[in-house]
Amino acid sequence: MSNQPIGVFDSGIGGLTVLKELLVRLPGESYIYFGDTARVPYGTKSADTVRRFSRENVALLLERGVKMVVIACNTASSEALPGLAGEFSVPIIGVIEPGVRAAVAATRDKRIGVIGTPGTIRSGAYQSKILASLPGSTVIPKACPLFVPLVEEGWIDTPVTRLVAAEYLGDYAGTGIDTLVLGCTHYPLLKPVIGDVVGSKVRLVDSAVETALEVERVLDARSLRAAKGGGDFHVILSDTSPSFGDIATRFLGRRVADIELVSVL
Repeated sequence: MSNQPIGVFDSGIGGLTVLKELLVRLPGESYIYFGDTARVPYGTKSADTVRRFSRENVALLLERGVKMVVIACNTASSEALPGLAGEFSVPIIGVIEPGVRAAVAATRDKRIGVIGTPGTIRSGAYQSKILASLPGSTVIPKACPLFVPLVEEGWIDTPVTRLVAAEYLGDYAGTGIDTLVLGCTHYPLLKPVIGDVVGSKVRLVDSAVETALEVERVLDARSLRAAKGGGDFHVILSDTSPSFGDIATRFLGRRVADIELVSVL
């Protein structure tokens, strides 16, 4: 089983931020990435719907013989992971816990902002876990629903993107936050824009690096490290996405070819 691939899924492009770190941290592994582009975004949908989509995504990846599933989506991690973890036989890892660890390690003044989709913010997952890990801290959440469609459209740094960022993130002016959690795997693609708006004194935290470390820990704990080969990945989408190939190739630093389409409807 150790030479089977690791499955990674997200509602669309954002999970590539996690896949990129996995490829760096664990280059000896093989990966199957599923982007549910037919049903993006997850963050504006009900918790029941997100749980159903996530269950279907895990089942799809298991049909491809994966040895582990990484939920590279904050909304699915917060809404679906607790139920999925006990439902399937393979390890299932989300991005919330790693993101919380990174935020707690980064903050100096215990004042932390969290931006995410409406679903992630509504769940309170980051807020409650940060407060449990760092008693006495202040956590200020903010839903930023337009960031996901902007990334999916390929508008990574445009005047419109900067206007939207200024509108959302202006609420943090005067709050004294020193750390901002990018609580959606799409958001790291907007790091330069977000960083310019909040200023250089605010540390931007995304969970991708910590998630890769957690995957490595679980692989070692369960003796699932690939014995040979690896370093390759296969991309599956649930709908055609004109921008996906270009964004993925540019972001991962390697050509993304032969994208497979599957029907989930």
